[in-house]
Amino acid sequence: MNIDRMINMVINQIMRRVVNKGIDKGMDVAANVGCSKAEPLTDAERQQAGQAKDAAKRARKVARLGRKLG
Repeated sequence: MNIDRMINMVINQIMRRVVNKGIDKGMDVAANVGCSKAEPLTDAERQQAGQAKDAAKRARKVARLGRKLG
């Protein structure tokens, strides 16, 4: 196996992990839009943020499944 190909494989794995962490963090930030650290969340807002995180988690699973199938 060529050394360039092996280095490319390692770099691709690292970049994939970094991009996925960035997407996850962006989803978390988008789920908590309008929340500030100064004032605590109400129960309704906390429940809504939890539902948004669950929806984002399901969307990531569906996207992962779609990449595996296609």
